[in-house]
Amino acid sequence: MAKSLRVGVLTGGGDCPGLNAVIRAVTKSLILQHNAEVIGFEDGYEGLIERRMRSLTYSDVSGILTRGGTILGTSNKGNPFNYYKRGGADVSAEVKKYLREIGLDALVLIGGDGTMSSAYRLQEMGINCVGVPKTIDNDLVGTSRTFGFDTAVTIVTEAIDRLHTTAQSHNRVMIIETMGRYAGWIALYAGVAGGADIVLIPEFEYDIDEVARVCRERESGGQQFTIICVAEGAKPKGGEQVVQEIVADSPDPIRLGGVCKILESQLEKRVRSEIRSTILGHVQRGGTPTAYDRNLATMYGSYAAAMVVDKQYGRMVALQQNSLTSVPFEEVANKTRTVGPDAPMVAGALAVGMSFGVKNFDVRLAGSEMSPSLP
Repeated sequence: MAKSLRVGVLTGGGDCPGLNAVIRAVTKSLILQHNAEVIGFEDGYEGLIERRMRSLTYSDVSGILTRGGTILGTSNKGNPFNYYKRGGADVSAEVKKYLREIGLDALVLIGGDGTMSSAYRLQEMGINCVGVPKTIDNDLVGTSRTFGFDTAVTIVTEAIDRLHTTAQSHNRVMIIETMGRYAGWIALYAGVAGGADIVLIPEFEYDIDEVARVCRERESGGQQFTIICVAEGAKPKGGEQVVQEIVADSPDPIRLGGVCKILESQLEKRVRSEIRSTILGHVQRGGTPTAYDRNLATMYGSYAAAMVVDKQYGRMVALQQNSLTSVPFEEVANKTRTVGPDAPMVAGALAVGMSFGVKNFDVRLAGSEMSPSLP
């Protein structure tokens, strides 16, 4: 039987638990339901630019549901509009020509904000694109959940659980730093799940004196230990985020990290307890995806395949009010979804006495939009 469609798939940006589950769902759905030919591009957009591809068969994607990472490889530097290997040249016209040469009907692009922003520009050039939202940071606009987020939260929560025992045994202040870039979703959800006493996120500038006050209050009370969960992008009131390094040839050159060390130094002068800090780093992005992320990735992948068949191009799969839908790339591109003061989880955290390091946090505002839907 002749192939009805020829569809490409790639994974862009950082690795993330659930990528293989999406690749599997896209490929199996297109092959089983529509007798399509599926092409995998290696190392994200670099595969498009450097013409590195391989056929994906049903057997190629069998047995990869539980595997972390991506069988296709990925890159966070392969921007076709600013390609680092050619001095920042725009090679998008070459990509378009190549896709026409190989007769590709559409591209399924699995990635975060950078991948979706490039997909939007490719779509504007006439390349048929469908997006699937991926990032542990959960910071993509238009969807309430990205796959990979649940796994990251689970990993951080387990780490907090383990630090609890040491903090309690030694009456220490334990600081754990999470990823998340400019959004505090991971720190917030893991902090609540792990029973942290203080959660510091980029959206709410913290007051170090307020953080110290909470620690001292616990020192003199019955608990005598404190757990602080801090997002890498958290910053003090009137201060700046802590930059770990600048990667010049990256689309996102700023690498945040190290705020927990600054906190440790500042708190040592303000509290009696010993203070220890832990940076989880890339462990949050690795390993097998949780059951939730496997299921979400499977739904996203099969929905993306259906969008290709229905020619719903220029859009990204999304989860809204617990239902699958899609949103235009233009609503997603170059935007970041952050934690608002009216987020239900913020209200829940405040209700159980968690501190955000902010004096006189407006509880009424934080709880004004409280609803059982998550996030």
